[in-house]
Amino acid sequence: MLVVLLAVVFAAVELLPGDAASATSERGEGAAGVAARRHLLGLDRPVWERFLDWIAALPTGDLGTSARGERVSGLLSAPLPNTVLLGSSAFVLTVLAALALGTWAAARPKGVVDRIVDVTSTAAFALPEFVVAVGLLLVLSLWTGWLPATTVTGADGAPAGRHMLVMPVLALTVPQTGWNTRIVRGALADQAATPHVTAARLDGLPTRQVLLRHALPGAWPAIATGVATSTGMLLGGTVVVETLFNYPGIGTVLAGAVADRDTPVIAAVVACSAALITVVLLLADLIRARALGVRA
Repeated sequence: MLVVLLAVVFAAVELLPGDAASATSERGEGAAGVAARRHLLGLDRPVWERFLDWIAALPTGDLGTSARGERVSGLLSAPLPNTVLLGSSAFVLTVLAALALGTWAAARPKGVVDRIVDVTSTAAFALPEFVVAVGLLLVLSLWTGWLPATTVTGADGAPAGRHMLVMPVLALTVPQTGWNTRIVRGALADQAATPHVTAARLDGLPTRQVLLRHALPGAWPAIATGVATSTGMLLGGTVVVETLFNYPGIGTVLAGAVADRDTPVIAAVVACSAALITVVLLLADLIRARALGVRA
């Protein structure tokens, strides 16, 4: 699947107007110079041939060379930890918020809290990341001045302070919290109808104990699957969020690579993202297998 995905990336970039030679050419450079650059980058070769050369070198860790002559692995080595920090922070906050809200709503089905959580989670999931980001910029930066509108980086290329992460993390967390809260609430509702949870409730156990010790363990497979699927959405949202907040991550690199029609960089970002999503999906499958008592 990864090979097919990367082949689609190569083909999609090839269909875009222009190419890397013209996009990265110097101002005033003539047609001869652009043609020479096109030959240097191998753009005069068939796209399938360039793809096969690139994919053959991928297992060795060679991600190719960018249109500007930089090693792609070196180009991604600095911003990748920043994106991992942003994405992992948003992921952890999403899981904690979704578990808290979903469990809170499930404590009193069809109550006031349940209805409020249902409406707000639906609204949150319907909001794209860029809408949330713009709202945060208006409230926390332009109107109150509590946080800077753009990310200030230090000498090492990382955000200068932890407060620089607040708005980007929230912009990614809010939509995915809405999605995962509904999954947690639905999974707990399904468990509430099972015999062992019904028996625990009839035994007079406190609602909190019924939810945490009897309903939640059985809901873990569905919750793990929902959280795993949100990983791809988080990574997709980082491109927009990092661009809006000028955050030094691979989303910003990817946006520049698309503008430059830089196929090796785009394919490398897709490969790294796909590998991360694959690991998360594998962990979700392991959690499901353990919860369901399935042996590998």
